Amino acid sequence: MLVAAGHAVEVKAVPVEIVESNPDELTPTEKKKRKQLEKTVEKAFYLAGEALKELRDLRLYRDTHRSFEDYCRERFGHSRQKSNYLIAGAEIYQNLTTNRCQILPSTEYQVRSLAPLDPELQCQAWEIAVSKAEGKSPPARLVREAARHFQRQKEFNPHYVGEVCLVISADEPQLRGRKGCWAIVTEVHEFSCDLQLWNGVVELIKPEYLKTFEYDEVHCAQMQELCDRIKKLREKDELEESAYAFLGFLGKLKRPELTPLEEKLLTVLETEYGIAD
Repeated sequence: MLVAAGHAVEVKAVPVEIVESNPDELTPTEKKKRKQLEKTVEKAFYLAGEALKELRDLRLYRDTHRSFEDYCRERFGHSRQKSNYLIAGAEIYQNLTTNRCQILPSTEYQVRSLAPLDPELQCQAWEIAVSKAEGKSPPARLVREAARHFQRQKEFNPHYVGEVCLVISADEPQLRGRKGCWAIVTEVHEFSCDLQLWNGVVELIKPEYLKTFEYDEVHCAQMQELCDRIKKLREKDELEESAYAFLGFLGKLKRPELTPLEEKLLTVLETEYGIAD
């Protein structure tokens, strides 16, 4: 209580509201910047695919390399198959953009399963996947489910390039002795697939002989790497029977990762036959 001019003045405490700022909350400027960067990421694989298509179609590699495959491997460190994925992904991205889809893919793997569909059905399948993802960019799994819905309706081949499948039947002559092996889809036709197995290539295999492992992009890439390592060893004329038997064991793995022991044994073989880096 204060005294002023002979009068007592009561002073009351006024509560002060403290407003705490959230350090994790973005400012309007930061939100705008994030949106710009996200758009750049989304278009990255599209631009890469467009560039690769032009390099391939115009044969701009011909002064230094005999083939587009060699050029891609030496210049970018990936196979021609990976380049084909990017080129196909860019075409699908362009189709979605042309049809004014608001949510767009950020990786080619997201839309890889759309490649067998007609352009109109690609858009429909994509929008279904976006809806299931509650308006967000859908994972490849949802896109694959939507694509297979249309593939079943049209009796399309449900598989896609790069997919890892299990050989479940040996009734097809090309698959005799290969039941239980994994196989990587290298080409998709209307009613059949071409496959890369640990011990060779087979063509025009019907989908009923295969069962997908449902591996994600990372695991598919791991299996492709394993397949490439096995192929290099098999190309060695002096490969011993025991080494070949071990490769056959790897050719029937039901998982995408090697155990530490399996990795060690494979590395020993690569060193023994002069393949290890």
